[in-house]
Amino acid sequence: QVQLVESGGGLVQPGGSLRLSCAVSGFTFDRAVMSWYHQAPGKERELVAFISSTGGTTNYADSVKGRFTISRDNAKNTVYLQMNNLKPEDTGVYYCKAVRRYGGTLGWGQGTQVTVSS
Repeated sequence: QVQLVESGGGLVQPGGSLRLSCAVSGFTFDRAVMSWYHQAPGKERELVAFISSTGGTTNYADSVKGRFTISRDNAKNTVYLQMNNLKPEDTGVYYCKAVRRYGGTLGWGQGTQVTVSS
């Protein structure tokens, strides 16, 4: 029973910050690569960031480098996305995704809405 439950979305002004969380269950979390995706209204879902199973490697889309930070707490089976200096273009639904270390999707979260507006 794979589950990924997101929280932390909301309405924020440009330049503000949010921290998204994704609590997972149903698989061996510390063997899974975790990632965050963003889907703006009317656009396709795009990769924002991913983090290796141990947290030793992270990568980011160019659009969020220097503003977003992905992290994980394997003891809590939770992955985070710290979002700073938010821009209107960051508006949309954010999804977390779990992938097996050597490939294969484990599951997706339900998504959480982020709205950046003055």
